[in-house]
Amino acid sequence: MLVQSIVLGLIGVFVMLDSRLLGRLNFERPLIVGTLVGLALGDLEKGLLVGASIELISLGVVQVGAAVPADMTLGAVIATAFAILSGSNAETALTIAIPIAILGQLLGILMRTVLASLTHRADALIEEGKFKRVQHIHIVWGTILYSLMYFVPIFLAIYFGTDLVKSIVDAIPEWITDGLNLASKLLPAYGFALLLQTMLSKKMMPFLVLGFLITAYSGLGITGVALFAGIVAFVMYQIEANKSGGSGGSGPDQEPDALDDL
Repeated sequence: MLVQSIVLGLIGVFVMLDSRLLGRLNFERPLIVGTLVGLALGDLEKGLLVGASIELISLGVVQVGAAVPADMTLGAVIATAFAILSGSNAETALTIAIPIAILGQLLGILMRTVLASLTHRADALIEEGKFKRVQHIHIVWGTILYSLMYFVPIFLAIYFGTDLVKSIVDAIPEWITDGLNLASKLLPAYGFALLLQTMLSKKMMPFLVLGFLITAYSGLGITGVALFAGIVAFVMYQIEANKSGGSGGSGPDQEPDALDDL
């Protein structure tokens, strides 16, 4: 069990590094995670089955801005291992994946708090001209802390059993989880505000208001609003292209395209 715990912990670290050092190759998706865990434990079929089940749940989990969603990657590693080692089915594994994913969410918020303090330290080092130490903080310490965030829970859960993880989640006071859940709901708005700060202008403001009104009063989902926005953008492009002679841009004898200033 010790060797299996270490191997699965290393798998968790590897899939975590996907979106942080490897360039997001989708190794962190639950389907791939379940496959890797099944391959390591000698039951590829069940690994695929559990991974696919958790993947369906995590399709709607999207990290926007500074928001920290439930960590379905951590949940997929432990839940798949639990299903294979205990001989349980995919439905039972899902009941394990959700609380573990919530625990991963709480750990993620804590980790980002720690990294924020390191960021201030890095700012001070930049002012002092110590750039190598800044690189050390960014690459080495960030990687080590995130690796421990995945390796330790996975190792403990596999070595001592998933009941340990569930008991830890249940032991967290309700006021702490409520506060963290409230913070996680506020952070997406903050993330969108940071994005808008870099792209919003007076000419773009009507489109922001239009999108808000459509979302608030039409009852359409995000996908419907995005498709509607794509059609509006295409029609506007065609109109401007026709005004500029059908070339989609402004020639030497043509008036400049109004969209060039956006």
